[in-house]
Parts: sequence; C-alpha cells; structure tokens
Amino acid sequence: MDDLEKAVLISFDEMGTVDSALKSQAVAFCQQMKESPTVGRVCIEKLVFCKLVQVQFWCLQTVQEVISGRYSLLSLEEKDFFRKSVFSLCGFDGVDDENAARFLDGPAFIKNKLAQVLVTLIYFEYPLVWSSVFVDLLPQLSKGARVIDMFCRVLNALDDELISLDYTRTADEMVVATRVKDAMRQQCIGQIVRVWYDIVCMYRNTDQELCSGVLDTMRRYISWIDIGLVMNDIFMPLLFELILVDGGSEQLRGAACSCVLAVVSKRMEPQPKLNILQGIQIERVFGLVTGDSDSELVSKAAALITGFAVEVLDCNRRVSTEDAKRVSTDLLNEVLPSVFYVMQNCEVDATFSIVQFLSGYVTTMKSLSPLTEKQLLHVRQILEVIRSQIRYDPAYRGNLDTLDKIGREEEDRMVEFRKDLFVLLCNVGRVAPEVTQVFIRNALNSAVASSSDVNVEEVEAALSLLHAIRESLSDESIRNGSGLLSELVPMLISTRFPCHSSRLVALMYLETITRYMKFVMENTQYIPMVLTAFLDDRGIHHQNLHVSRRASYLFMRVVKLLKAKLVPFIEKILQSLQDTVSHFTSMDFTSNQCSGAEDGSHIFEAIGILIGMEDVPLEKQSEYLASLLTPLCRQIEVLLMNAKILNPEESPAKVANIQQIIMAINALSKGFSERLVNASRPSIGLMFKQTLDALLQILIAFPKIEPLRSKVTSFIHRMIDTLGASVFPYLPKALEQLLAESETKEMVGLLVLLNQLICKFNTSVHGILDEIFPAIAGRIFTVIPSNGFPSGPGTNTEEMRELQELQKTLYTFLHVIATHGLSSIFLSTKSRAYLEPMMQLLLYTACHHKDTVVRKACVQIFIRLIKDWSVGPYGGEEKLVLFGEIVMAQTIMYEKFGNEFLFHFVSKSFQSAHCPQDLAEQYCQKLQAADIKAFRSFYQSLIENLRGQQNGNLVFR
Repeated sequence: MDDLEKAVLISFDEMGTVDSALKSQAVAFCQQMKESPTVGRVCIEKLVFCKLVQVQFWCLQTVQEVISGRYSLLSLEEKDFFRKSVFSLCGFDGVDDENAARFLDGPAFIKNKLAQVLVTLIYFEYPLVWSSVFVDLLPQLSKGARVIDMFCRVLNALDDELISLDYTRTADEMVVATRVKDAMRQQCIGQIVRVWYDIVCMYRNTDQELCSGVLDTMRRYISWIDIGLVMNDIFMPLLFELILVDGGSEQLRGAACSCVLAVVSKRMEPQPKLNILQGIQIERVFGLVTGDSDSELVSKAAALITGFAVEVLDCNRRVSTEDAKRVSTDLLNEVLPSVFYVMQNCEVDATFSIVQFLSGYVTTMKSLSPLTEKQLLHVRQILEVIRSQIRYDPAYRGNLDTLDKIGREEEDRMVEFRKDLFVLLCNVGRVAPEVTQVFIRNALNSAVASSSDVNVEEVEAALSLLHAIRESLSDESIRNGSGLLSELVPMLISTRFPCHSSRLVALMYLETITRYMKFVMENTQYIPMVLTAFLDDRGIHHQNLHVSRRASYLFMRVVKLLKAKLVPFIEKILQSLQDTVSHFTSMDFTSNQCSGAEDGSHIFEAIGILIGMEDVPLEKQSEYLASLLTPLCRQIEVLLMNAKILNPEESPAKVANIQQIIMAINALSKGFSERLVNASRPSIGLMFKQTLDALLQILIAFPKIEPLRSKVTSFIHRMIDTLGASVFPYLPKALEQLLAESETKEMVGLLVLLNQLICKFNTSVHGILDEIFPAIAGRIFTVIPSNGFPSGPGTNTEEMRELQELQKTLYTFLHVIATHGLSSIFLSTKSRAYLEPMMQLLLYTACHHKDTVVRKACVQIFIRLIKDWSVGPYGGEEKLVLFGEIVMAQTIMYEKFGNEFLFHFVSKSFQSAHCPQDLAEQYCQKLQAADIKAFRSFYQSLIENLRGQQNGNLVFR
C-alpha cells in the first residue's frame, strides 16, 4: 500500500479512530495529488490494480473531475487514453479481463460512479468526437447480465446527469442534452429499444431483477423517444403480459406498469394521445388494485390507473370534435370507478393530486345539464372520497380532545389539508346541489344512528360537510330553506349526538349552527332549540373548556343576529347563564379558574345586547343591569379596600380578578346605545356613570399596575361612546391619573384616548385639552429626539421601538388637534413653552422621516397652523413668533421639496387667494434666492397687501 492509498483510506475514515491532525494531513495530501497534471493516469493505474473500494471511488471521482474540469487542456492522446480505459473498465471491451470483471462484480456505488465518468466523456464527445459510443456498447451486451446491468447504469446516469428535467439545468447543459438526444434519435435509439425488448424476453424467467432494471431504464427514455418504438404490437403486448402474469415478480410487474404509465403520460397533441389511450385497454389492470394495498404491484397499478385518468381528462378538455369528446368521456367513465377505489383504498402516488383531478372532472360537468345517471353516480362517489379524506385519524382522538402539542399539530395539519377539499365540495354542490344535500343528510343520519363514541370521526366529518357546503349557498336559499335545507337545519339543531362530549364534534356542531342562523332568523320557531343547544352541555356548559369558551363567543354572535327576536327568552337565558356569570360576580373567582377568561367577556357582551335593547321594559332593564353591575362594583370596592394589605401571594390573583371584572362590565356596556342611556333612559346612564366612578378608583389604588391601567383606559373609551358628553365631569380625574404614572407604552394609549375625545366632541374638549396638553408635551418632548432616532447595530431595542410608536402617535395627535379647530391650544400661556420644540420636531420630520405618510401629515399640520395663526386674534409678540415660524417652515419646505412645493403652494393657495400673478412670481423668486431676511420682509408685505383685499385668510388654504 503506497502513500496515496494510505492517505485515501485515512481521509475516508468516519469512525473517529484516526487522529484529526493526521486526517487533515491525509486530506491535504490527496488534494495535492489532485492538482498534479498526471493524476489522471495515476488514478487509472490504481483502478486497474487496487482492490480497495475507497481508493477506487476516490480515483473515479478524481478522473471525473479531471475530465470535466480540464477537458479543453487535455491532449488528444490523454483523451483517447481516458476513453479506452473507462470503456474497458465498464466491461464494454474485454469482459473477460480480470480488472473489468472486478468492477462489474463490485458494489453498486462503484459501478454508478464509473457510469458517471463515462457519461462525463459522453457530455464532451458525443456525437462530434466519439460518435460510436452507443453503437460500440450494444454488441457487448451479449456477454451477459453483468454487462447489461452496467449498460443500464450508464443510461440511467446519462438521464440523471444530463437529460432528465427533474433537476435544474444550466443553459449549456440544456444545449448539450438536446444535442445528445437528437443524435441518439437519429443514430441508435431504435436499436437500444430493440435490445431492451430482446433482453426482457431472454431473461424474464431467469433474471427478473435484471429485467426490472432494464424496464426502469426504458421508462426514463419513453418521454422523449419516438412513441411508436414502444406503443406497437410487439412491445405493448409484452408489457401487459408481464403485468398480468400470475406468480411473477412484483418488482418486474410494477416496472412494466411504470413503462405503460410513461407511455400514457407522454406529451403530445390530444387526438394522437386519445388514440394511444384507446389502444392501451386500461381495463385489464383494474383488478390489480384490489390486492394487498401495501404491495409494490398495487401501488404501481394504482399510479397507472390514476395517471391514465389524468391524461383522459386532459384530452377531454382539449379535443374539439364531438366524436373525440364522446370517446374521451367513455374512457373517463370506464376508469373513474377504479380511480375512486384507489383514492379510498390505496396509497396514492405523490405526483397525483386527488383534489386537482376531481376538481378538473367537476369542471367538465359545469356545462352539462342535466347530468346523466352515470355522472350523478360519479358525483356521489366524489362526495364519498371527500368524506373519507376529511376524516380525522382515530389514533389522535385523545390528543385532539385534550389539545396537547400532538393534538394541536394534527388539527393544524388537517385544517390546512381540508381547505382544497372543501373548495371541491362547494364546486360539487354547485354542479349537483340536490345530490350533495342528500349525501350530507344521509351522512348526518348515519352519524345520528351511531350508538357509541366509536364514530367520533364520522360524526365530525358529516358536520364538517354541512358546515363547508354553506359557502356554495346563497343567503336567500338559506333563509328560504331551499332544497333539503328545510330538513337539514332543523335536524342539525335538534340533534344530540352520542359523541357530543368530543371536543371536535361539539365545536363543529356549534360552528355549523352559527353558519345557518339566517335560516333560524326566518323560521323563529327554531329559536328555543338553538338556545338550548348553546346553553346546555353541548355548548356553554360543555365539560371541555375549549368548547365552552368557543360556545360563549358563538352565542354572542347568535344574539347579535337575533336581537329583538330573543326578548321573550331573556329570563330563560339569564337563568341558564347564572352560574357562568357568578364566576365574575363572586369573590371566589381567581385567575386559575378560567385561564381563558378573555372569552368569558363574550357572555357579558351577549347579555348586554339582550338587555340593552329598547324593546326591554325600563323596569326590567334596570333590574337586569343592576343585578349585574351592583355585585361587580361591590367586589371592586372590597378589593380596593384591601389593596394595601395584600401579600405577594394574593396580589396576582386579585389583580387578575379586577381585570376580569372590568372586562365583564366593558363587554356588558357594548349593548347600550348612547341615545338610550342619555336621552330615552337616563337612569340607565346614571348606573354606568356610577360604575365609571367606581372603576376610576382603581387608578388611585393601583397606580403602577399596567394591565389594570390598560383595562380602565379601555373602559373609558367605551364610556365615551356610551355616555357621550355626559362623561366630561369624570375625564379630568381620569386623565390626571393615567398621565401620572404612565410609561412610554401607556402614553401611546393616552394619546389614542384623547384622539377619540377630540374626534367625537371637537372644540367641546378645549378646556380639558388646554389643561392636559402642557403635561403631555413636557413628558413627550423630553424623551423623543428632535432630530430623529439613531440607526445601526444595537438601536433596534424594545425601548426604541416603543419611542418610535409614541412619536408616530404624537403626530396623529397633533394632526387631530390641528384639524379639529383646536390649534389655539398650542399658543395658550400654559403651552407656549412647547411651541418651539414642537415646530422644530414637525419641521425635521416633514423633511427627513422615511415614512411618506408621516411626512405628509406633518406638512398638513403646518399648512393648517399657518392658516389658523395668520388670521388669529393674537397680540404683537405672538404674531412675531408665529410669523417667524411660518417663514421658516416655508423656507425648509422649499429646501426639501424644491419646485414641487412652489408649484403646489402657488398654484393652489395663491390662486384661491386671488393673488396677482406678478406677486406670485416675486414670491417664487424671493424664496429661491435663499435670503431669509429679504424673504421675510417680502412675505410680510405680501400678507398686508392681500389682507387689504380681504384675501389674507385664504392664502394658506
């Protein structure tokens, strides 16, 4: 063993037994050898004499790299040497030679690598240099199975490395592939196909594995050779003989199926393709798929049947003559029963999309009316396939009920998997609505008849079909109960399934009822049934927490839809919800009792909608509302009294308790309109004012607990909408408390609250805003940089993102103030100190902010302020300050936006002010001259000139 052989063995060590330094040295030595100009000859010599497979592989890899990387640099002698040596090692020149025999009997990975080396030569030399390579190969095949096997490996490598479009190819590789295929078609492919036929005939009874390999190679080539070489009276009978023979090798029978599939799948014009499909006589293989579904033969036969069906369907779409349509339809009708069987009973080939094929078939039926009996049968079979496909695997039943990690993953997977199937279902429903509804009715009947939990998945699938088909139905058809809906919906509402304890079944049941509520709105006799379904242990009182939460939300949606129709049932509803409500009105409630308490607020929202209607008598309305608000507020009072003596263990639970109460009251108030609480029934409004007053105490008792401050802020938002202007007396104290301990994130919420007030009440909030603006400005301008935020590594922190959000909200706040007649706030004695930093921030942002929307908002603020302040009743000093800011703003605008600013300002604002053309031109000249002092003087005279014409108030619009 020489140094190279030792180095190769060491470099190939994967056991970790070789010292890492020694291995690195060996790798370096091998790499150094590869760079030698004579390494090719050295490797060929090693291949002749060395029996170590690691060395053989390294040498073959190196020879391949030499040929592919240095081909243009090789001499004619070197090229001829490689050509003859590789051809000989493959056994195609002297198979009796001991060296060739050693390779042909060697491991598969060595033979495959040797085939790749030969293909690399073919890449560069066929057909221009080595035109006889394939012709030279063919006579050698008579030497036996080992040479035939090597021949197949070469053709497979040629397909993998150059021809197959399953891999990404470069433009140069595509050119070479076309050159090779064209030459083979012209020179030798016919001979090769004949050799394939002869080999299979000769070895079919003695070496079926070899025959399988030959057919697998042929399958690869059928897509680009003349189809007549295989689709003829000689080869096709042989293939079907191999497929249908009993007792034959499954591998060989499967390989023959794959060859027929390649023939079927070959791209060509529709009419010739249809002729081929007719000649296949596919019905001969239908019986093969009824065997063991795990067998290779069944899998291959199933792929052939589905592939055939795809091609027939494609022909049906593409052919134009009536006769061709009829033939393709007959073929489709013939193959579809087996396709449906395969879909439900076999492992479907990965390249075949059940949904895509069935959607294509359903599309062909859209133009047919009426459907034939056979087509209607196919529709029913499609529906059966959909039902079987959407069923959950019972193995995951426990995981899906508890919704553990495995259950969540399986549910997410099925939700995604079902999407296309439900689209297909809706398409079927549009093509054959009656058949579809009958199928769903029968599925539901079958589910109802189930006497135990064993059919959980069947029941859920049946409900899912009814739920999904809703997408294909119009609202009008739902309201009218068209078709079988007048039977299906009542059946759904009134049914109590044996497996209703299942989370999946219970959820789908409630979701489906909700989807068909428009039917109940028109058929109010079913309202009691709907209420019972939601209020008993099928819904809100279900044993599974996930179900009861979702039921609460869906019930709220149902209440929103039915509203006044539910007035007669309010007593019953409240009575049924008494225990649920008590979770909020009882001091026993803690955060551990309902971790999803956000969903609990949906119950209160539903109750609020119910009792907040004017259809409810005032006396009853007051009674209902008091029964809810009084214990909740009392609970708040008790908690606040004990706030200072809470120990660390109690505090989180009590805080969580307060949060839930605020959410409950907030949700409850959504059902009461501003008109009702202020105009028609002010006593109801008084109850909410008292509640607001009670909740504002939370800000005093817990001034630094952000979740509570956030919940109270949310309630103030709600009360602004509900109580209207009567909320004003409560705002000063609320805003003061919210501002007192507010962090950056909370300040954003405060600005949003103020924006709501301004937008709703306009100048009516002047007094409130005048009091609070200085404190807000003082807080914000100390934390927001006037010249932008830093950028670069380490600046994208949570704190920086919060400040950027605050800045963005501030601009909205200033914009709202300016556009709602409140700009005088900025000039008040209390706020004057913040005018300059505000203007500088706006100017900088208008010029430099990366967000064009923000820049535009700042410009709009400026224009509005200029308009307001130029005509305001301000004193001399105020005018001087404001005038300077106005001049500076225009100067910076021109510097940033150039002539675009001039065009907009002059063409829009000056024209509306009826400014003479010569003055407008002077304005442009002065601004462009960049002499601020001269521009200021000119602008002052311009204003006085226009004001003398009583146009000064129009200049800045």
